[in-house]
Amino acid sequence: MSKSLHIIGGGLAGCEAAWQAAEKNINVVIHEMRHGSSLTPAHQTDMLAELVCSNSFRDNNYLRSAIGCLHEEMRRCSSLILSCADAHSVPAGGALAMDREAFSNAVQKAIYDHPNITVVREEVSQIPPEEWGISIIATGPLTSSKLSQAIMEISGQEHLAFFDAIAPIVHKDSIDFSKAWYQSRYDKNSSTTSSCGSTQGNSTGSMDSAQSLHDSQNDKSCGDYINCPMDKEQYYTFVEALITGQHTEFKEWEKNTPYFDACLPIEVMAERGKDTLAYGPMKPVGLTNPHSSEKPFAVVQLRQDNQLGTLYNIVGFQTKLKYGEQERIFRTIPGLEKAEFARLGGIHRNTYVNSPKVLDEHLHFKKAPHVFLAGQVSGVEGYVESAAMGLLTGRFAADEILGNTISPPPHTTAIGALMAHITIGHKNYDQIGEEQKSFQPMNVNFGLFPPLEQRTKKKERKEAYCRRALDDIDKWLAME
Repeated sequence: MSKSLHIIGGGLAGCEAAWQAAEKNINVVIHEMRHGSSLTPAHQTDMLAELVCSNSFRDNNYLRSAIGCLHEEMRRCSSLILSCADAHSVPAGGALAMDREAFSNAVQKAIYDHPNITVVREEVSQIPPEEWGISIIATGPLTSSKLSQAIMEISGQEHLAFFDAIAPIVHKDSIDFSKAWYQSRYDKNSSTTSSCGSTQGNSTGSMDSAQSLHDSQNDKSCGDYINCPMDKEQYYTFVEALITGQHTEFKEWEKNTPYFDACLPIEVMAERGKDTLAYGPMKPVGLTNPHSSEKPFAVVQLRQDNQLGTLYNIVGFQTKLKYGEQERIFRTIPGLEKAEFARLGGIHRNTYVNSPKVLDEHLHFKKAPHVFLAGQVSGVEGYVESAAMGLLTGRFAADEILGNTISPPPHTTAIGALMAHITIGHKNYDQIGEEQKSFQPMNVNFGLFPPLEQRTKKKERKEAYCRRALDDIDKWLAME
């Protein structure tokens, strides 16, 4: 049996797994099917760790949110993905967002430069054979049809699946700042707080204040997001256009595939009720329009997408509208009438396994125990969560190759809680009730954490979860 570790897939999970194992002096071979013009329906390049949807890793506060806690745990585990994200971050309020091209370039360079890692550009269409030794499948949501079929066969069941949609990206210099303005909700900026918000919406301010406000409306220091306001009539006209716009036609076998609620296309949200968007991604709270004393009925926000600040993605606007319809409808948004799109939205089919049934407590396939499963196909949702499972399988695989005992992280940690979600019930799956067998991908959240040992005030609970998690991840790492 080979002493090298074979990893199928060069996305976030695959690269993180490779890095973790290579740092333990394991020889790693990454098999990546994208090369040259051979791409997937969603990828734009053949770069490793390409960000195909959002460029955000979400909230970065490690004492306020479960995802922020997961960021910090991964940093303490010497995560390649978090290191490159931090190095190539762009302003996004309290979120960790990256220049997607610079991020991918950094990950790829680190992988190619590592003396223990080899990248082979080829498609693997079957479960890795036992002769390969310990292997990891980390192919993510865009697993090839042949490998997807092989995974389905070894799982002994059909995949569960959902559609994932991509938001469009706009050139900043095509945005009309006589209508749009910079501001973060409640002025929660990633940069030093400025005085921009002090005069916004103050119709009784002095001429000097008005002139200062006019000069600052295109000032990046006023906030991390670009905001495009809509009045009530504009909003409902826009919603109607979303609902009636021409959509991508699905193949017959795709029609019963459910969407993942955390990444619904904008037009699907609109179909759920004409006020849904105004209470969702287009809610106007925490924002003040410097161009008008009237409060916006709805607001479209754009978030910086590259380090130069020349590209912005439309937040929450994942879509399955046809390209021509996207241009027509999105240019009705005030401030985007002459928008130039660097990339239009799209849609692709994600797949994942019923992991509590097919994986063991260490993320091995039960029916092929020499193979680990990582990434979104393993039943987690989100960039960071996928990379986190790559981090764990890389470490677990290295320990197995070296003859060490695998020691999973405590369930009290963010990464351990997430792992527990996709493996819980592995020992007694057939004995639990049918209502407990329902399984869907999930982002990390405090609901996955074991209860706190001591009663804690509600407003202090999140920080208590995070502090316990970080203490426990440090103890886990100290045992290595």
